[in-house]
Amino acid sequence: MGTHVHAIRILHTTFGIFGNVFGILLFLAPMITFKRIIMKKSTEKFSGVPYLMSLFNCLFSAWYGLPFVSPNNTLLTVLASIGGALEAIYVLIFLIFAPKKEKFKISGILFVVLSIFSIVALVSVLTLHGNKRKLLCGLAFAITCIMMFGAPLTVMRLVIKSKSVEYMPFFLSLSIFNSSTSWAIYGLLGKDPFVIVPNAIGSLLACVQLILYAIYRDNKKKLNVVMEGSIETRLGKLQNERQKNMEASQLDYEQ
Repeated sequence: MGTHVHAIRILHTTFGIFGNVFGILLFLAPMITFKRIIMKKSTEKFSGVPYLMSLFNCLFSAWYGLPFVSPNNTLLTVLASIGGALEAIYVLIFLIFAPKKEKFKISGILFVVLSIFSIVALVSVLTLHGNKRKLLCGLAFAITCIMMFGAPLTVMRLVIKSKSVEYMPFFLSLSIFNSSTSWAIYGLLGKDPFVIVPNAIGSLLACVQLILYAIYRDNKKKLNVVMEGSIETRLGKLQNERQKNMEASQLDYEQ
């Protein structure tokens, strides 16, 4: 019995380490976008909201993994802390180079994100204990995870409609699948439903993306849409090229 428990603990830690490696690679992906922003000194059509949502998720992930909230989830806190630091840097860079109107928008959303996290964290520490604390923080963590994993559904819909994988890079989908699958197994070994459920959903969605890529990979068709966000995170909006041109013409007229 003791040997079996020890083996489970080793596997639990191993998959947590795998999850950290794949997760860090995902958090580093937007560096391509921000290198472009810094070089051009402009955020162009990119949206800062995806990075705020990632930061939101990282805050709850790091908090949920703390020993006084949920035991044996320290590796979750390690990844979320690294990811949170990177997302905070991305948000800061975005605020530096964004237009004035966008600065106000992102600052407002950032205030809401930090306020919600602070309220949940304070309530969990000051008024809740044991399983009740774990339940509140676990729900907040799971909900933000599902929001993150559900975001690429817009791009998946575009792939099916257009039969083109232009905005769905293979290695990004593969990395999401590896990361979410590792964390789902980690949660399964640790018997933690708050880790299992969102990551199982993420793994399933990533698997669908890989299937779509296999079906449409030979189609090199270019789409008449642009991504108002990060191609690396695929959390931006899709805009018709025609609409983009109309907006550009209107801007020229106003100038």
